[in-house]
Amino acid sequence: MNDRQKELVRTLILNSNEFSHVQDLSLSLDCSEKTVRNDLKVVEEFLSEYPSATLVRKPGAGVHLSIEAEEKSRLFDRLSQSKPKSQEDRLIEITYQLLVSGRPVTLNDLAEQYYMNKPTIKADLNQISRWLEKFELELISKQRLGHIVKGGELQKRNALARLPEIVSSTFTKSTEMLNLFPASEVNVVRKLLGDMQHHFSVISTEGDFESLLIHVLVMIKRTTQRSPITLEDSMGSSISETEEYGIATWFLNRLERMLRMSFPEDERKYFTRHLLSSKRNHYSSERTSNILVAKVVDQLIFQLENVTMIDFSNDRTLNDGLHTHLESTINRLHYGFTIHNPMLDEIKKMYPYMFSMVVLSLEKVEQAHDLIIPEDEAAYLVLHFQASIERLQKQRNKLKKVLIVCDLGVGMSHLLQAKLEQTYKGFDIIGCIGEWEIDDVLNQSSVDLIISTKPLQNIEVPIIVVSPLLEAEDKKRLDQSLKAMERGNSEEKGLGAIGRLLDEESIFLDVKLEHRFEVVEMLANGLVEKERVTEAFPHNALVRERSSATSIGGGVAIPHAHPEEVQRSTVALAILHKPLEWGSEQVSIVFLLAMTKEDKTMTKTLIQTISNISRRPDLIQKLIRAQEVASVCRLLH
Repeated sequence: MNDRQKELVRTLILNSNEFSHVQDLSLSLDCSEKTVRNDLKVVEEFLSEYPSATLVRKPGAGVHLSIEAEEKSRLFDRLSQSKPKSQEDRLIEITYQLLVSGRPVTLNDLAEQYYMNKPTIKADLNQISRWLEKFELELISKQRLGHIVKGGELQKRNALARLPEIVSSTFTKSTEMLNLFPASEVNVVRKLLGDMQHHFSVISTEGDFESLLIHVLVMIKRTTQRSPITLEDSMGSSISETEEYGIATWFLNRLERMLRMSFPEDERKYFTRHLLSSKRNHYSSERTSNILVAKVVDQLIFQLENVTMIDFSNDRTLNDGLHTHLESTINRLHYGFTIHNPMLDEIKKMYPYMFSMVVLSLEKVEQAHDLIIPEDEAAYLVLHFQASIERLQKQRNKLKKVLIVCDLGVGMSHLLQAKLEQTYKGFDIIGCIGEWEIDDVLNQSSVDLIISTKPLQNIEVPIIVVSPLLEAEDKKRLDQSLKAMERGNSEEKGLGAIGRLLDEESIFLDVKLEHRFEVVEMLANGLVEKERVTEAFPHNALVRERSSATSIGGGVAIPHAHPEEVQRSTVALAILHKPLEWGSEQVSIVFLLAMTKEDKTMTKTLIQTISNISRRPDLIQKLIRAQEVASVCRLLH
């Protein structure tokens, strides 16, 4: 629109409570009545992207703009906009507009609205289209009409509730999303949810509260737009007999009175489903559990034991935690709701081995129960199993045999020993001696670590020097040294494993492919040709990659598949010509892991070692710049 037409819209907005004569409009705009009538046609087309906006014409009275308060505010803000918005704000607003509009939105309108050129807006629409696919929605381009979102109402609401994720996969405050709704509605819903929580205690966490707040605001928006949800209630009439339905009725009756609107029965059931999905009763093995949940938990633990060779069967805390979490998960999946795990990328980077094992195990669970558990949910399960491993390790860890060397007298030696025993429960202190006694003690006893108040020479046992009073800095340095010792042992084993499993024929440099699936397929097919894996391995590796991207940070990815398809343990490596999009990251180095059942115990150390490599930017750059396969081997060995 030109400046005159924008001024016409402003005038209509400011006079939206009354009719305006065309003659009066022509005088205020300093143009002819015919020009005003032509401009009104342009304005009417412009207003098509605002669902509640309608130009009402009345003979003898003139023209009047009918529009909801929320859209009036957004429209006025758009007309007052003097500079382009950030890409993040633009993406959120365009996606919101596409999801709530029942009419196509044109490229021209978007370019004009955001003061951007068409190629930029087209790139935005391509990004939005890819993001909408996560929710089984399709962005359709209709020739001469514009773009419109095709898909179910439930899917659109799921996308609306998770809108900030289009600009960030990390933890995002709900502020960006709340700004799209009238502040008065936000305040009303927030207060009512607080009252509901006070009376019924149905919400477990702050995150659940914020999620429910957004879902209710979306529900209000879609109801007022006459885009109600239609549910095929698989629970039949039983959902209206639940305690949560009564709570939903309590909440929505009050919301109706405060907003002066009415919610259809399906909206009440829709809100009830949200309450059921966020329900987190503490599981006790003494009460009757949901049969499906119990079967899923049992099978998941069995599969994890199979792939990790760790006995989880006696961990009651793990069992109870999985029952509690999976009950909510299965409810969400049953009702078609999705969640965002703000820690997903961090969990994949911190626990790459356990994440990979959980995803592999879930494939078996999915086959048995026709239950597809997405990676956002899988990441939460990783935390349950990782906590179990740490509990088991705490029980199994043998005490380190520690020798204290102190030449400052018996009193000081005993004080140092008491402080160490109080701070480090994993120490078995076999003696407090002077420097001259070291050789005799080492000849007679096995010692894992020497803690000394002075530097020592020509001793093969690891030595950590501390002050006699064991001050805070000493404890910090001691903690770092102990962690470095553990990490060093693990890295040494892992680097040895890479050296044994990686051969020059399995290393590919300057790989020029366009998609991560092509890279996985190329590496996997190479192993098939060498008869290291079965012909089913490439397909399984791609299925695994589709379910969750295997990037672990630092520009590194570790695709893999079930050990059943591996005939000889091998690591294949691709160094890419240019970084490829790999989930939410850019990847330049790809390790394809193919491990047999017999070598399961090596897998954890191998993945941890590759994870450590990904945290070394200097080594990553050297690998990327390597011109010869031999150079890559030297760097990794």
